[in-house]
Amino acid sequence: MMSIKNKEYRFTYTEKAQEIIKQLTLEEKVFLMSGSVSMEQFFLDFLVAHYNHVPYPAGGNERLNIPPMKFVDGPRGSVAGNSTCFPVAMGRGASFDPDLEQRIGQAIGKEIKANGGNLFGGVCINLPRHPGWGRSQETYGEESFHLGVMGSALTTGVQSEDVIACIKHYAFNSMENSRFKVNVKADKRTEREVYLSHFKDAIDAGAASVMSAYNLYDGDHCGHSDYLLNQVLKDEWGFDGFVISDFVWGVRDTEKAVNGGMDIEMCNTVHFGDKLVEAVRNGKVSEEKINLSALRIVRTLLAFTENSEKQYSKDIVASDNHIKLALEAAEKSMTLIKNENHVLPFSKNIKKLAVIGKLADKANIGDHGSSRVFPPYVVTPLQGFKQLLPDTDVIYDDGSDLERAAELAKSSDAVVFVVGYDHNDEGEYLADEGGDTSTVEQFMGEIIKKNPELLPKMQEMNEGNSEAGGLGVGGDRTSLYLHEDEIDLLNKVGPVNRNSATVLIGGNTILLNNWKNTVSSILMAYYPGMEGGTAIAKTLFGDVNPGGKLPYVTPVREGDLPTVEWDTEEIIYGYYHGYAKLEKEGVEAELPYGYGLSYTTFAVSNAIFEVENDKIVGTCEVENTGEREGDEVIQLYVGFSNSMVDRPVKVLRGFKRVTLQPGEKREIEISCPIEKIKWYNPQTNNWQLEEMEYEVCLGTSSANRDLLTGVVNVSLQNN
Repeated sequence: MMSIKNKEYRFTYTEKAQEIIKQLTLEEKVFLMSGSVSMEQFFLDFLVAHYNHVPYPAGGNERLNIPPMKFVDGPRGSVAGNSTCFPVAMGRGASFDPDLEQRIGQAIGKEIKANGGNLFGGVCINLPRHPGWGRSQETYGEESFHLGVMGSALTTGVQSEDVIACIKHYAFNSMENSRFKVNVKADKRTEREVYLSHFKDAIDAGAASVMSAYNLYDGDHCGHSDYLLNQVLKDEWGFDGFVISDFVWGVRDTEKAVNGGMDIEMCNTVHFGDKLVEAVRNGKVSEEKINLSALRIVRTLLAFTENSEKQYSKDIVASDNHIKLALEAAEKSMTLIKNENHVLPFSKNIKKLAVIGKLADKANIGDHGSSRVFPPYVVTPLQGFKQLLPDTDVIYDDGSDLERAAELAKSSDAVVFVVGYDHNDEGEYLADEGGDTSTVEQFMGEIIKKNPELLPKMQEMNEGNSEAGGLGVGGDRTSLYLHEDEIDLLNKVGPVNRNSATVLIGGNTILLNNWKNTVSSILMAYYPGMEGGTAIAKTLFGDVNPGGKLPYVTPVREGDLPTVEWDTEEIIYGYYHGYAKLEKEGVEAELPYGYGLSYTTFAVSNAIFEVENDKIVGTCEVENTGEREGDEVIQLYVGFSNSMVDRPVKVLRGFKRVTLQPGEKREIEISCPIEKIKWYNPQTNNWQLEEMEYEVCLGTSSANRDLLTGVVNVSLQNN
């Protein structure tokens, strides 16, 4: 079920909701807008089970058969229960496969229903201005267009199961350590073209709920922002669902939040409830505001729950089909970024395999914050190799003793290094200098007083080592390099055996320039989910041909990216970041956006570019010129060298993943709506089309060497 604005019965549900609201008291209407989880229960969950182990409710009215909203977090899967853990969104972004993402959305929707939920709060489409952002693993990559496509696919999949998809965090949430206090500023073009456009895409795809962000934008908390919530989201974009706050600290003021467009305070009630009733009775908030929020809530809940035939037992949670889907997603995310002398794939006939690095024997599926999923098991890389190679002597070493590791590497037929990050290095971060830390400590202290047996668990959480639901500890990364001990390991042990591969684990860009020449091959695995070890082993040993593409640029130097101060109260978001920034400044990337190798080869030819009605259409022939089946991602870029305003050199405006057999050739067509090449004119506050000649490119990455280029003339008649 899509957002009700796209359904022929939208009017019916509006009428039905209006009739129900007429029968509600003020207190009952305000209750619809109020999260029902106490602060004590919220923090107790971290100690006894795990955050969101059951859906978190808000509102509802038993008297009039209004179901409560039941929130389940994501985006790696359903946080409630012990659910299927898919690769992080960044890994799924590397698949460049919207069909796969839609199927993942369907699976997540089914598991949420089986666990008793009706809303998925895991469509994270924030844009990482800088790859050091600790939670960038939760989103799909650095490119706004790509974010919009993938987020829309997840939304469509989730809502096809009659589960409300909630897109987050609206908006400008691209840093972790300062998220509760930072005021973000941006000029109007940056705001609309870079940071809001993908949210608009997901709204157009039917997303029925939106979560606000903690940070401030232009001086106002996003959860209070009349501009973001009322003027842009509801009035300009025509969003007809409801807005929920980010949890606990997403609302700071009763009147500002409600008047600013907030519909539900989550996941507990601090500023709404009795305070909101009093604000209405004192004339500080109009009852009409309450009625409008109640209408949005009731209408949406009825549309997604009334007469829904989508019901599932818990047997579907982490079922065989969903685990196979998690494995498919992990396999399709694998991104090969170096393969010197075709060292990969390794032969399965080797006698001895050395697996080196502390992350090789670790269940490492991403950060330990609100996105953490608790699957029934996790296949580590080491386990994956042992399962795939029962006749091979697979020997593990954590790499702490370089001489010992070198001896092992020297005596082995092949070596795999597993290095990178875990939840201690990057992820959600709870501490806040604005006073919220004391709130956490207060409630945790009260819980321990009542339940002293939980003290060891809290101490374990505070050390960042909890394996049972601890708060996130990672925060933002201050460096994009590997840890020094891992760099030493690769530089000193890597050259010992050239039949080697390095597997990178992490949520975003990892710089390569101080170790890349010491190993023969490099595979980016992201945080690959519960079947990640299986996918890594199958890829390195040839059962899977890697076809993932980097959803971000890898620079040579950190200084090539935007500067950022992670602990700050104010930041200006500039127009350029990522590959667009490097191209605009003429800086060569280490690895371009959209880059990824294969065990086969592809040829792209006969590119033709035309304007058809309201679209730019690019067609080309893609041929598998190698000796094995493989996937290629064809990417369409549009360039603006003739523009009269400051614009990027080119931007991604379409992509398609294709599977080809050896020798197979296929014609690929990718189209870009004319709407997607407009620029936002801050003088007129409208999107504007330039009548000019545009460069259009088709190829296998953003690098010019990988693209075929043509031109098209676009006029207002095309729009």
